[in-house]
Amino acid sequence: MRILAFLACLVLCPSAASAQEPARALTQTIAVWQMDALGIEPEIVTRLESLFRNELERLSGKQLPSQRAMNRTLGRRLSRCDGATNCLAAIGKKLGVDLVVSGNIAQLGDSYVVNLKVIDVANKTEVRRIASDPLRGNADELIEAVRVAAYRLVAPDELLGSIAVLTDLVGADVTLDGNPKGKTPLKQDMVDLELGDHTLRVTADNHSPFEETVHVRFQKTTRVVVRLIKADLVPIVITPIDPNETRPPPDRWYNSTWFYVSVGVGAVLLGGYVGYELAHDDVIDCGASPMSCN
Repeated sequence: MRILAFLACLVLCPSAASAQEPARALTQTIAVWQMDALGIEPEIVTRLESLFRNELERLSGKQLPSQRAMNRTLGRRLSRCDGATNCLAAIGKKLGVDLVVSGNIAQLGDSYVVNLKVIDVANKTEVRRIASDPLRGNADELIEAVRVAAYRLVAPDELLGSIAVLTDLVGADVTLDGNPKGKTPLKQDMVDLELGDHTLRVTADNHSPFEETVHVRFQKTTRVVVRLIKADLVPIVITPIDPNETRPPPDRWYNSTWFYVSVGVGAVLLGGYVGYELAHDDVIDCGASPMSCN
């Protein structure tokens, strides 16, 4: 059931995913040599290869030669090409195209990896080679990876996306990766952005700033809802303590001058009292009155 659902999505999803047309068509003609299936259902690879061809046809504006037509034209020797640069260049020369693409889709456990390369026929050189990140067995991810692979191979400048900022605050400053983009509401989305993470920051007077990392996807518009919080409370400023700073010991009550004066006066009074008491004690002279000492 999982394979059937996977294949069904590969058939139905591309039409919706491919609605956005590329900004410009390629001038080179292209042929796609067979994609090998490594540890994966061959029917899945066939569907993905069809999707890949569709993307290249949209980029080039021309129909690519089918596998059957290539086999009829190439003959037995070239039809056995193992993907080496020289034989791919020979295939391209025989077909009369500028570029030849070849590769494989491999399954590693629960993940898939797309490996592709493009050959310049005239120069017999490898122009570019790509390998996708491991993709979990999700049809949508694999479809997008194949579409991105087509652009990365032959039109990397077209790997773009956009960001839309949605907020009810008027006049807030918007910056992306430190570059000012205007004030809210923006007149248009931020377009032609490179794929990957971007830092979005929105600020306004008397409001706490908004900052978020936004991931831009291929030919997608990432919408970010911004809600700035009004700064009504006065912030409490806490001065950090330097651990290397030498501070005097805290004052104690027994270290004060009044304590020492009080102790001195008490000692004088105590000494006078003891002397007074000793002066008034009865003294018995045992030599003069022996009977009193018995």
